Amino acid sequence: MSKASTYKAPIVTSKLRVSGVMLDVIIAMLPLVFFSYLAHGKYSMMVIGTAIGSALITDWLASWFFLKKTNSPLDGSAIITATLMAFTLSPYTPLYMVAFGGAMAVLFGKILWGGVGKNRFNPALVGREFMVAFFPVVMTSASVWTAGSYTVVNQLHPFSVFGQGEIINYLNATFYNTNGALGEYSILFLALGGIYLVARRRIGWQIPTGLLVTFFALSLWFQDSISNYSIAGVLLGAIFMATDMPSSPNSNSGKLFYGMMIGAVAIMCLAGGIKHEYMSYSILILNGFSSKINEIFIPRSWGRSTDLPLRVKQTVLITLQIITVSLAVLGLNYYGYIHYLVFVYLAYMIFNFHFFTQQKLQDPI
Repeated sequence: MSKASTYKAPIVTSKLRVSGVMLDVIIAMLPLVFFSYLAHGKYSMMVIGTAIGSALITDWLASWFFLKKTNSPLDGSAIITATLMAFTLSPYTPLYMVAFGGAMAVLFGKILWGGVGKNRFNPALVGREFMVAFFPVVMTSASVWTAGSYTVVNQLHPFSVFGQGEIINYLNATFYNTNGALGEYSILFLALGGIYLVARRRIGWQIPTGLLVTFFALSLWFQDSISNYSIAGVLLGAIFMATDMPSSPNSNSGKLFYGMMIGAVAIMCLAGGIKHEYMSYSILILNGFSSKINEIFIPRSWGRSTDLPLRVKQTVLITLQIITVSLAVLGLNYYGYIHYLVFVYLAYMIFNFHFFTQQKLQDPI
């Protein structure tokens, strides 16, 4: 039996534990939902509500049809997936597109992998990329984003009571800033949500720390080559997207390497001209390498020493592989063929479920 088969991402079997994890993630996200409502009122709630409704309906129907389960929506994963997907969207995204994204996130991001805890890629980002592939004109249009900047419901400047100036403006923007996607309006509460999840031991500190340190260090180094990235968007990806348990490594050293590579690939994407999808692409690319990272950074068995030269060699090789795949993605994006990856993924998921996943569900031993 290989190392890969003996050390896989943990699959939570206790319904109580699953519900507890999901509840804590929802608690961490609630302030972001509030700020999105504060900024755009009913439009924000319609986008989030449509995503959740579509995801829950799809989860129930698809779980019953494909997995023979009827209580799947009760674990809360569909709610979190849909909310996180909505957090990456404009509050003025057409609702039929949001419903499509929510359905695809659950169907192709969760169900066809075999259910909760078995996905290889982050479901929320899968749903978003399906939206980009099937509705490229709207999703890449500036109008769907600029419309919101003229219809902010509430402005909030709590630190202005202490006076004016650059520091006060910075504090106000950190607390509440209506630019960007629905989940990006408060850097402060994004960070507090991350601290809460780490304190509750729902996520580790390694992935967000590795990602953020690498991203901002490289952004200073390549500041002449990159621009127009969202600090809140990077935080959203680092805390809520990259830490998705089934699609990320589970050893501490593997998590740190994984986070660092996401940060590096995100900078590559920005330098390569990717404006809006840099975090999505970087996280999804590293999702694909998660199991291999688990193999390389498998914890040392008791009484055995780590083969350091071998680990260094494997780390260098996988780093080169990640860079190669990232450059290929940049090339596909440059020539306008990136959406074909979604169609390939769609075909692969149908094939994989029909010939492999379904068989495992019928004979799990």
